[in-house]
Amino acid sequence: MKSKSVCVLGAGLCGVSVTWQQEQYGKSVHLVEASNRLGGVLQSKKENGYLLDYGANTFNLRLQETNDLLEKMGVLDHAVDANPQAKKRFIVRNGKIIPLPQSIFSFLTSNFLSPIGKLRLFLEPFIAKGNFNGNESVSEFIKRRLGKEALDYCANPFIGGIYASKPESLSLAHAFPTLYEMEKNSGSILLGSIKAKSERKNIAKSRLISFTNGMEEIVSLISSGIKGKVSMGQKVVKIEKLEIGWRISSRFKNNQLIEKIYDEVICTLPAYKLQDIEWKGIKRSENIEKISKTPDFPLNLVYLGFDREQVKKDLDGFGFLVPSKENMNILGALFSSTLFPDRAPTGKVLLTAFVGGERMPGLTELNDLQTYDLVLRDLFELLKIKGTPDFKHIKRWKRGIPLPDNQMGIRKHAAQELERSNPGLTFSGSHLTGVSLPNCLKAEYSNS
Repeated sequence: MKSKSVCVLGAGLCGVSVTWQQEQYGKSVHLVEASNRLGGVLQSKKENGYLLDYGANTFNLRLQETNDLLEKMGVLDHAVDANPQAKKRFIVRNGKIIPLPQSIFSFLTSNFLSPIGKLRLFLEPFIAKGNFNGNESVSEFIKRRLGKEALDYCANPFIGGIYASKPESLSLAHAFPTLYEMEKNSGSILLGSIKAKSERKNIAKSRLISFTNGMEEIVSLISSGIKGKVSMGQKVVKIEKLEIGWRISSRFKNNQLIEKIYDEVICTLPAYKLQDIEWKGIKRSENIEKISKTPDFPLNLVYLGFDREQVKKDLDGFGFLVPSKENMNILGALFSSTLFPDRAPTGKVLLTAFVGGERMPGLTELNDLQTYDLVLRDLFELLKIKGTPDFKHIKRWKRGIPLPDNQMGIRKHAAQELERSNPGLTFSGSHLTGVSLPNCLKAEYSNS
């Protein structure tokens, strides 16, 4: 019996992962990518002895199913565990970097929240449930259950670190479905956490990992196990539903047109690229526009290298996040050379700062000199840096992180309607799965 032919569009982590998984089902898979490389936003670059990650810097490995999948893909043997110091996280409060608590004792003694703010957290189990209409924002949820101070100095910087966004803009049910379900099923985050620990199938000890050559290596490792055809530099221009199967039309940069017919199509392209394609014979095609309207904002990553002696502050942690109330230019910074070995030359340190996103998109329009100046102004004060960096680099993302706002449920429903109306067509990608790497690796989404 002839195996089904599948065309996977887009070779980011979702696309490469779903290609590998489809081949395990015995299907003949063709992976098509418009650029000349695999990995999408997972890009790693070595420059002047510094290793720079342009996308995610780490992979947080907690679930047993994720661990098992990576093992089957042959990835885990190559993983590098983060420095144990990475467990230590910081935020900025009153212009100073302070550690976040890692134990009950440190919670009680830490000044990351005021005594009243801490007391408000202890009241969380006694707060009444919400209405569960799926429209509550992260901001509304945190303020209701944990208080205004927790919103300002916990949720706000945390959202800035993950999404470069604001808690007011994100849907709780889609950005943090686990929290939504905890309150819905247990009436409390605290009680839900206790229950989840007994039910969740986690690995014995969670791991924060990367790879010797940076996070892009995970894509190289997975793709090395793909047996089918991988085509790069081939932009899809038309997807046509036939009586039997799907015709995919794509062009090379020299404008050469290629057409091929497949049994199934899996589209993992970024949302904003969907409307660049001509969709022909598709039922409920109006839903393409709904999916394509996923919001994102520009984001700049600023990499700075210093002699270790220039930085007076101990870089003994993951990095720090900056709450909006602190009125700084950066969203936060990673202590990249602390996280993993060989991220900086011997005797040097590498810092990665984040600028822009939804919180301050206008700052991404500054030129390189202006950008370095505003970042260094914040870092000099916070980290007690003396002198100038001997290494500077900027990565500019015009289209940043896709945000799970209050329209995400509509977009997921639109994708599911398209799939039901057009058998053989499937949508995936971080704009539907969520941006966490385990979600992208699994390449599935639900209309939760």
